[in-house]
Amino acid sequence: MKTALSVENLSKVYLRDKKKASNINALNNITLNVKQGEIFGLLGPNGAGKTTFLSILGGTVIKTKGKVNVWGFDLDKNPRQVRASIGIVPQEVNLDAFFSPKKLLDLQAGLYGIKNNEKITETILNLVSLDKQADSYSRNLSGGMKRRLLIAKAMVHQPPILILDEPTAGVDVELRKNLWENVKELNKIGVTIILTTHYLSEAQEMCDRIAIVNKGNLVALDTTKKLLDRIKTKKIIFKLQEFDSNLTLSLPNVKFLIESNNTISISYEKELINFENLINYLREKNLKILDISMDEGDLEDVFIQLTKN
Repeated sequence: MKTALSVENLSKVYLRDKKKASNINALNNITLNVKQGEIFGLLGPNGAGKTTFLSILGGTVIKTKGKVNVWGFDLDKNPRQVRASIGIVPQEVNLDAFFSPKKLLDLQAGLYGIKNNEKITETILNLVSLDKQADSYSRNLSGGMKRRLLIAKAMVHQPPILILDEPTAGVDVELRKNLWENVKELNKIGVTIILTTHYLSEAQEMCDRIAIVNKGNLVALDTTKKLLDRIKTKKIIFKLQEFDSNLTLSLPNVKFLIESNNTISISYEKELINFENLINYLREKNLKILDISMDEGDLEDVFIQLTKN
């Protein structure tokens, strides 16, 4: 599979005034690659270096050192081709309120030097489901429509890579769902997606692979499935026939929590404890199991584990 983005030993140091504190290392020798056609998640807490990383790709921040190759173009040798290969959807909604979506896309295409007979404005509006609002004022669009229009603006020059920076920030659940459907459709036609989000459940559902950065360092880079496999602790909630809540329960490497006189939650290391042994232990205590629910953990657990230190 072709590499869409390759980054090697990428670093960025922000120099401070000599009288002030030491310099800020925003990125420390980041090395990663994004494959063509995948949805790649770039996650991290505030101040982790995500914005600096994206700004270097977009040409608004100059890297301190390292190599960046986008769609076969070296950032140092071919900066214009690199920028032409990327469409960036910003977190902030920055649209001219008195322009229609159609005029905004035509204007954006003109800024990229695209000739009138080569513009694909109608095609893009259809792709993001804004064809019916093509001639409406942007100020009259809903929040979700404005987000989709930002994606459309980033696509006018048909870049093979689309970067979404917090695309669902402040968007309600229904609009968020529609937005992700649009993103999936773009990915199906071959667009490589790089996504940043603070909604970790979204990243878990959408992304093929995920990179987690913290304090400028790359602390994880793997498939979503393998990252989830890092979760060692499993939690099970047993709903039981009513019992004495003063009951004493104890097993090595197992944490019991009696939540009520008919509910017990159990946390344990998946590699150390056999689930069948837990069932047998409860039965030995004359506890009748009525229902079982399991919490395998999610990407948020992995994220906290990797960034807390």
